[in-house]
Amino acid sequence: MARALSKMLLKGIGGISASRSTTIASGSFYQSKMWFSTTIPNDPDTHDDFKPTSKIEISGVSLQGIVEQDVKENPVMLYMKGVPEQPRCGFSSLAVRVLQEYGVPISARNILEDAELKNAVKSFSHWPTFPQIFINGEFVGGSDIILNMHQNGELKEKLKDAQASRGKAE
Repeated sequence: MARALSKMLLKGIGGISASRSTTIASGSFYQSKMWFSTTIPNDPDTHDDFKPTSKIEISGVSLQGIVEQDVKENPVMLYMKGVPEQPRCGFSSLAVRVLQEYGVPISARNILEDAELKNAVKSFSHWPTFPQIFINGEFVGGSDIILNMHQNGELKEKLKDAQASRGKAE
């Protein structure tokens, strides 16, 4: 049965020719009696609950301000792909595993949820790749750098300072 369904699906996909596709407007096209759109409708009848929003923009604080606040208020701040409980790339996973070795609380933001946040973090740190780790307000680097610091003992000292500053704040 699965093989029959697979054949039907492949036959259906293979039967669609590019010549039957017609572009109607920017971001929309018509193909095989179906409309496809890649734009957001500007329909006044659409309820606000169904319009796309950015949770970060709603707060009224600039993205640069949010990054500055995150880095200042969290002894260990990690901007990563995914979340510490479920990293979405190997480098983010490595960073989380290394930091968890020290038992320090990790604050994190998923940069995959907001492209503008991702760009704000890159601008703030002047570093193009992720994950990005900040310890005591200082940009440390990515997973390869903290792995190297872990191996040579530097990370332990830096995280001691993070734990000490957290104790003073509380």
